[in-house]
Amino acid sequence: MVEEQGRVVALEPGAAWIETVRATSCQSCSARQGCGHAVLDSNAAGSRARIRVQSGRELQVGDQVVVGIPEQALMKGALMVYLLPLVCLFAGALLGSLFSVAGQDLSALLGIAGLVVGFLVNRWYSGQHAARTLQPQIIRILP
Repeated sequence: MVEEQGRVVALEPGAAWIETVRATSCQSCSARQGCGHAVLDSNAAGSRARIRVQSGRELQVGDQVVVGIPEQALMKGALMVYLLPLVCLFAGALLGSLFSVAGQDLSALLGIAGLVVGFLVNRWYSGQHAARTLQPQIIRILP
C-alpha cells in the first residue's frame, strides 16, 4: 500500500477532502548535488494537494489521516500506461513489415497506428475502470 499522511479540510456526505503536503526525498540522496531532478523537485516540495476520498468513517475537519492506494492497482495502471502502447507500437511495426505497398514498407505507418490504438485503449480503459480501482482510501486516523 502506497501511503501518505494528510489532514481533513472539508467533509461531504460519504466523502472527505484530504490535503497532503508534497514531500521530497532528495535530502537523503547522495547524488543530490549533481542531479537535475533535485532542482526540478525543489519547486514542488512543500506544495499542497487536495484529494477527494470516499469514506464511511466518522471524521472531523482537522483530523490527521493516512490515505493509501493499493500497490497492485498502481502497478497495473503503470503497465497499462507505459507497456500497452509500446506493445501495440511493436505489433503494428511487425505487422507492417509483412506487407508492402508499391515497394514501400508499412512498418512505420502501422507502428504509429498501433501506438495510437494503444493510447485509445488506455483512454477507454481509464474511463471504465480506473475511476474505481485507483481511488485512494483512508487507512487509519492518526491520534
